[in-house]
Amino acid sequence: MSAVADQFDRFQKLGVEIISVSVDSQFVHKVWDEEELQKMVDGGIPFPMASDGSGEIGKVYGVYDEAAGVDIRGRFIIDPDGIIQAMEVLTPAVGRNLEETFRQVQAFQLVRESNGSEATPSGWTPGKTTLKPGPDLVGKVWKVWKP
Repeated sequence: MSAVADQFDRFQKLGVEIISVSVDSQFVHKVWDEEELQKMVDGGIPFPMASDGSGEIGKVYGVYDEAAGVDIRGRFIIDPDGIIQAMEVLTPAVGRNLEETFRQVQAFQLVRESNGSEATPSGWTPGKTTLKPGPDLVGKVWKVWKP
């Protein structure tokens, strides 16, 4: 969360809304922010930390661990229509890669803005070649895209 908070301005420039969710209460979130996160990120967490005490949100997203009573760490990219476009669930011992999150957000935004007339190939980054899906591309991807 501190890494996301540290890059919050960058997310905002892309129009991304961030909400963190855990089974912890708002009181635990407050203490955690004041005693831990504010020491890592100046000003603490600039986005909402929602409480999922019953695990219902985690169940809907498939990240609630019933036996442990916790939401497993996950990252979801949800488009403006409320559709999950991407998700990543990692064990707590493995950190996420924010650069990949930014890349995916930019790719989804480009595809959405083009109404699907452009696709981003594997490893695509902003400014790089996109593909134009359609019959003319079939069997010719190798001509326009070099991994």
